Order: sequence, then C-alpha cells, then structure tokens
Amino acid sequence: MKIFVNSLTAFRMIAALALIPCLIYQWFWLMFILFALAGITDFFDGWLAKKYKVTTKLGGVMDHIADKLLVTIGSLLIGVFLQLWIVLLPVILMIARNLYISGLREFLGTQKIEMPVPSPRMSWGKVAAFAQMTSVGALMLAINILPLVPANQFLYYFLMASIAGLWISLAASLISAAQYTVSFLRKIKKLK
Repeated sequence: MKIFVNSLTAFRMIAALALIPCLIYQWFWLMFILFALAGITDFFDGWLAKKYKVTTKLGGVMDHIADKLLVTIGSLLIGVFLQLWIVLLPVILMIARNLYISGLREFLGTQKIEMPVPSPRMSWGKVAAFAQMTSVGALMLAINILPLVPANQFLYYFLMASIAGLWISLAASLISAAQYTVSFLRKIKKLK
C-alpha cells in the first residue's frame, strides 16, 4: 500500500510539470484533466496513508511538495494565460506566502526545531489549498468552455466565482501565514 500511496504523490508531481507543455501546445482539455486527476489524488493519498497507517515523514514532505508544485504551476499558468491582474495578484501573493513559510521552517530546521501546522483540526493552509485548487481547476475548465459556448451570464458568473475563489484562497493563506508567524515567534522565544 505504501508504494501505491507514494505513486499517487509521484503522479501529482509529474502531472504538475506536464501542465507546462499542455499550455504551450494549447492542449487545454488535457491540462484540465491532468489537473483534476492530480487534485483527486491529493485527497486519496493522504486518506489511504492514514487508513492503512503507512505515513512517513518523507512521504509527508513529498506530499507537501507535490501539492505546492501542482497549485503553484497551475495557478501561474492560468494567470499568465489569462493575463488578468485580478488573477495574477492573488497567485503572486500566495507564492510569496509559501516562500515566507518555507523560510520560517528552514530557519527553525537549522535550530533542529520542527514547525508543525498551527492547528491540525482547522488548518487555514488546507482551506487555502482547497480553494486554490478548486478555483484553478474551474478556470482551466472555463478556458475549455469559452470557445464552445457563446458568451452568456452563466459563463461570466462562473468566471467571477472562480476568480473569487482565488481571493478566498489568498485570505485563508494570509490567515495561515499569521498563524505560522505566531508559532514561529513562540518557538524563537524558547531559544533565548
């Protein structure tokens, strides 16, 4: 089971990188399908790992990297393709947030201190990742639907809801960053 769970994580990493040529060659349906399948594996690899008790620290790290690769590459590609500041701004700010949290973790790692998720039951980071993954997937779907459906109100509201999801994801990301910062400061105080 461990091999299967790890293969789901590996698939997510490969799918994230495969999104790049999909955009370059304008294989938009393939891009959407890969992103959707990779998003589904995000749920199943964690669920299966917990259910069958095959969780490992390395697996957790690889799962985290796969998640970040998928949402970062997917978000950037959609932002670049659509060339809308209302899409690019939250994407850039979420990438900055991820780099900031990585920096905090790296510093604590040099002090041999682990920085767990601030609130395991209600993780704003998970809310942000879910909202971002859903929004990016919806925007990829919209790119595929636009040429097929004449412009109408439904499509407009679908696009606006997808973009709003990115902003909700940004808000959750910023709350999560604040939680990590508080946790980081508490751990730093213990060093003194």
